[in-house]
Amino acid sequence: MAVPKKKTTTSKRNMRRSHDALSSSARVECPNCGELMRPHHVCGACGHYKGREVVDVSDDI
Repeated sequence: MAVPKKKTTTSKRNMRRSHDALSSSARVECPNCGELMRPHHVCGACGHYKGREVVDVSDDI
């Protein structure tokens, strides 16, 4: 079984983990209502996608 001879320093460990951070998701402005939405997804505020209404979003909360 492979066992390291020396303890990995915190500096080396953190340098290795520097690429593991999560990046923020992309957001675009909805052309219909102006709200921020994920690209290639239905707008959660107005229910439009590619210029047409796909989901009926009403204020019946």
